[in-house]
Amino acid sequence: MTVDPAILKALEGVSTATITTVLLKKGLRNVWMRGTRPIRAGQPHIVGRAFTLRFVPAREDLATPESWSSPISTRSAIEAMPEGCITVVDAMGVTDAGIFGDILCARMAKRGVAGLVTDGVVRDLAGVLGTGLPVWCQGTAAPASVAGLTFVNWQEPIGCGGVAVFPDDLIVVDDDGAVVIPQKLVEDVVKAAVEQERQEGWIMDQVNAGAALPGLYPPNAENKARYEAWAATKR
Repeated sequence: MTVDPAILKALEGVSTATITTVLLKKGLRNVWMRGTRPIRAGQPHIVGRAFTLRFVPAREDLATPESWSSPISTRSAIEAMPEGCITVVDAMGVTDAGIFGDILCARMAKRGVAGLVTDGVVRDLAGVLGTGLPVWCQGTAAPASVAGLTFVNWQEPIGCGGVAVFPDDLIVVDDDGAVVIPQKLVEDVVKAAVEQERQEGWIMDQVNAGAALPGLYPPNAENKARYEAWAATKR
């Protein structure tokens, strides 16, 4: 499922920090995926639909190099990934077995996958960086995934970094990590997030001009009126 271009445009300047605050106001506290750190500085701010993969603990009869040729494998999952998706991988927080290496990441990049998000780690760091695929993870490990994990399926509900992620949920990633926006809330969240970014931009301008925080952040009635008067000239 592709993302409405209007939503992509609206979220271009909206941070994951802002999105978590908007979702908090709607009663959702657990939306930021723990351990999803950018693998290098300067990665782009990305928005896309979640394409989910799930691992379970390694079991010796299933987690073998031979499993990589199975119809149910990470290789097969990659071939099902649509262009523009963000791959979200439940690796159970395992940090001593790399879920993907350079070859798999290169194939994802070739297929037009927008980014990889996992609460696990990757391997072949230099090669992964060389693919240009943006990655958010907990770091790197030399052993292959089968050293600690068994791959079981794709495009089903998962838990990544302690957060429930369903296929086609909206994912936003930036320097602060990865956040999920439930499908049914996307329209309301985007509208509120854009407005919050605009308001906080105005507040920052006031701070830079020397204004004190009490009554400004959050704004009291007087500052709300001042902001609304300013915003009316920008809409």
